[in-house]
Amino acid sequence: MNTDTMTAVRTETLVKVPIERAFKVFTEEMESWWDPDHHLGDAPLAEMVVERHVGGRIFDRHTDGSECQWSRVLAYEPPTLFVFSWDINTRWELETDLQKTSEVAVTFVAEGPDRTRVVLEHRCLDRHGEGWEGMRDAVGQGWAGLEGYTAAVEGRDRDSAAS
Repeated sequence: MNTDTMTAVRTETLVKVPIERAFKVFTEEMESWWDPDHHLGDAPLAEMVVERHVGGRIFDRHTDGSECQWSRVLAYEPPTLFVFSWDINTRWELETDLQKTSEVAVTFVAEGPDRTRVVLEHRCLDRHGEGWEGMRDAVGQGWAGLEGYTAAVEGRDRDSAAS
């Protein structure tokens, strides 16, 4: 993780899969790598849905059938670029003022037929207003190294990624 840019968090990983697979797991199989305890809602997480087009929603569907939209798709360019909003405020609640949301940009770069560099930058964190530094620190820890994603895309369990 790099916090050189004070209003952004940047991390990257090199995964041993083709670029198309790396992109698909990130965008279509989020629940396979996202920490299930990190969602908004009272019921357990059943799935995460990414509507795969600019203007689409990202939302959680819970086991009780309820849904929580927490993001908007800002760029969707398979298999190289995915950008989405972070519509969550510093109290870890939904943010309805879109001027106070940050962005997560994820780029995928093929470094061979079976190797892909994935670079994630969570930027514009200062838009969250007072207390944004705490948000930066929290998401920095959450995104660090993309361990859960790396494990999922390479077919390993989450615990093996941390070692």
